[in-house]
Amino acid sequence: QVRPVESGGGSVQTGGSLNVSCVVSGYNRGSCIAWFRQAPGKEREGVAAIQCGDGRTGYADSAKGRFTISQDNTQNTVYLLMNSLKPEDTAMYYCAARVERCWFPNLIASEYHYWGQGTQVTVSS
Repeated sequence: QVRPVESGGGSVQTGGSLNVSCVVSGYNRGSCIAWFRQAPGKEREGVAAIQCGDGRTGYADSAKGRFTISQDNTQNTVYLLMNSLKPEDTAMYYCAARVERCWFPNLIASEYHYWGQGTQVTVSS
């Protein structure tokens, strides 16, 4: 069974950086791993996704140019490097997996079957 486990969240000031990690057991080269986030009172939104195997990536408009998703297959780990953070990036960040290939540019939460517990990212002004 695919099981994502996130780590690396924290608190930073505006303009700072954070690198969150997701260790995913049980996935294969056809799987898609994504990061979502959810702020209080808001719906869960997609941030970025990566296709296991070929490494193709896709980003939400809010993440383009600031966030980078990457994978380390030897460590079964997917990273989300977040630069130039803004207060509006404050949210719980979730790692999610689906056994099917990524369907860029879609980042729809209901299409992902396996979810981690989340890691909190807080950006202060």
